[in-house]
Amino acid sequence: MMAPPPAPAVSGPLAVLDPAGQFAKRKKTSLWFTVSLLVVSVFILTIGLAATTRTENVTVGGYYPGIVLGFGSFLGIVGIHLVENRRQMLVASIVFISFGVVAAFCCAIVDGVFAAQHIEPRPLYNKRCQFYSSGIGFLYDAYQTEVTCYTLNSKCQLKVKSNTCYCCDLYNCENSEQSSSYYEFLGVNSCQDVVHLYRLLWSSTVLNIIGLFLGIITAAILGAFKDVPASNFPGTSSTDISLSEETQPPSQSSSSYGLPPNAPALYTPTYFLPGEKPPPYAP
Repeated sequence: MMAPPPAPAVSGPLAVLDPAGQFAKRKKTSLWFTVSLLVVSVFILTIGLAATTRTENVTVGGYYPGIVLGFGSFLGIVGIHLVENRRQMLVASIVFISFGVVAAFCCAIVDGVFAAQHIEPRPLYNKRCQFYSSGIGFLYDAYQTEVTCYTLNSKCQLKVKSNTCYCCDLYNCENSEQSSSYYEFLGVNSCQDVVHLYRLLWSSTVLNIIGLFLGIITAAILGAFKDVPASNFPGTSSTDISLSEETQPPSQSSSSYGLPPNAPALYTPTYFLPGEKPPPYAP
C-alpha cells in the first residue's frame, strides 16, 4: 500500500497569518495589563484621597502613585492603538509607569508603617475612645475644652478641640510627647471615622503593593511590544504582488522590465489559419 503524499507547504497569504496572529496576541495581552493597571490606579487614587481627607492631623494617604500610574497606563492604551509613533508613545508610557512604581513602593512603606506604628485600633474597637463636639459648626480651632483622663495611678487634664476623637488609654499623662500612637484625631464626625481611616490606610498599602508589581509587569510587556517589527503587521503577500504584475497592461509591464513608459509593446507572434493571408505590412 502506497503512503499518502505529504501535505504541501502553506505559502502565500496564509503564511502571513502567523506573524499577524502573534502581533494580535501581543497587542491583546498588552492592552489587558494596561487596562488592569489603569483600574488599580483609579482605586489607589480614590482610596488615597479618602484616607488623606478623613482627618485633619493624619494626611499620609498614598494617592500620588495613582496619578502617575494612571497617566502612564493611559498613554500605554493610546500607544497600543497607534500605528505611527507607536514606539515613542509606549516609551513615554513606560517612563511614567516606572516613576509610578517607585512612588507606589515609597507610599506602601509610609502608609503601612504609619498604620502599624501610629494608630492603635484596640481602644477604638472596644469603644474606649470618646468624641467631643462643641455643637457649633465645624470650627474646632475656636472651641477647646479640658477633659479628665484617668490612668492606673493618677489622673490628668487633656485639652481637646471640637470635633475630635480622643483616647485616654493612649495618652501619657506624665509626658504626652512619649506617646507613639496618635491619641487624638481632629476634624472627624465620630470615632468611627478613625476606624475607617485605619482600614483605608491598610487598603491603600495593599493597593500600592499591587500597583508596584503590576506596574513592573506592564512596563516589561509594553517594552517587548514596542520592539515588535513593523513586518508583523498584516500586509500584502508576495503572491498578491505577482498576480497584480501579471494583470498589468503592456505599458506597465514594459516599465517593470526597465523600458520607458512610451516604448512599444513587446512582439508577440500571431498565428493564421491555412489559406489565410497576413495583412499588409504597415510601418
